[in-house]
Amino acid sequence: MKKHVTALERIKEQLIEHNLFENVAHAWEQLKTSVKELPEKSVSKDLPLGPPAELKDHPRGLAVYADGACRGNPGPGAWGCVAQNQMGEVIFEASGFEQLTTNNKMEIQGAISSILLVEQHLQDHPFSACDPLMFFTDSKYVVEGMNQWMDGWKARGWKKADGKPPENLELWQELDVLKGRFPKLRAHWVKGHNGHPQNEFCDQLANRLLDAEGF
Repeated sequence: MKKHVTALERIKEQLIEHNLFENVAHAWEQLKTSVKELPEKSVSKDLPLGPPAELKDHPRGLAVYADGACRGNPGPGAWGCVAQNQMGEVIFEASGFEQLTTNNKMEIQGAISSILLVEQHLQDHPFSACDPLMFFTDSKYVVEGMNQWMDGWKARGWKKADGKPPENLELWQELDVLKGRFPKLRAHWVKGHNGHPQNEFCDQLANRLLDAEGF
């Protein structure tokens, strides 16, 4: 993240030098704030992860895994995610923390953040393989929401069958926009706490961050 902020500072210097900064000062501050709020990425060199089993028959595929955790519901929460290609190369790993949240919110946020990172990776590496893009989570709530519920909610003006808005509406709407950028993307369920390497790794990322935050 530091390198992105440094790059912005260099752009600011150029704008000032050419007497252009005053015209874009407000927008620049907003951009700087947004960059600082992006989740940190740190690709470990010695991850305990083999190649994703789900990509066995997809040499050009990208597998993305996410998990959420919450200590108290509501309470402090975190999410973790990791992406790999068929060879097992880690494309990114990331985690994020919220002081007061719920388990379902962290599960959705993990999905949102991981897809955002896929999008960022493809922008930075335009020739990267991503066919298919496969998303995995142990949250049936997220899987059913992404694959089934969102279409029905949208058709009813973002209302459930009972006429009430779905819980965590803003997060679902954000996820819907992202999913729309990857029309073939579907969520796949994996059983949690069952020895699935990537799922366990995401769980560890989230819980280690909670530990680090003192919870």
